[in-house]
Amino acid sequence: MSVQRRYDRVAMALHWVMAATLLGLLVMGFVMTSLKPGSPLQFQLYQWHKSVGVTVFALALLRLGWRLCHIPPPLPAEMAAGERLLAHAGHWVLYGLMLGMPLVGWAVVSTSPYNIATILYGLVPLPHLPLPRAVNGAAKLAHEAGAWAMIVTVAGHFGAALRHHFWLRDDVLARMLPRFGRKI
Repeated sequence: MSVQRRYDRVAMALHWVMAATLLGLLVMGFVMTSLKPGSPLQFQLYQWHKSVGVTVFALALLRLGWRLCHIPPPLPAEMAAGERLLAHAGHWVLYGLMLGMPLVGWAVVSTSPYNIATILYGLVPLPHLPLPRAVNGAAKLAHEAGAWAMIVTVAGHFGAALRHHFWLRDDVLARMLPRFGRKI
């Protein structure tokens, strides 16, 4: 049996759609929290942030399921054991954040003293979790800490991909890039 050298199209599509979506969520999060409280734009951004966050959760479940059923291509044989460990740990931390952040965000919304309904994409109501209001402060802190953890982990992931491509000149980054009709 031959060893797969690249991720399949589904894994690539999920990776890049989620990368763009997560970047959008982070930008949206920083913008909406810097706006004047109660402004119409802030309200709209919060609603979009919640809707996209739930979408990320669904995509992360799909992506995790796909990952568990489809063996990814192996890392380069010459990669040091410590670097392999970091690569695997980084990927699992990202999965944890992609699944955990929407749940913590849901806890923030559910325990908010403002009690504002979440209507996903303006169409589907999302009920609040049955949590006491007393956990709101801790949930908000966890969501903010998770955002910073996501930034650090994604930056490390991105930096490692660039290091492999430009410095080590191996095919680690190319494994996740669409071919667009050319051979990599």
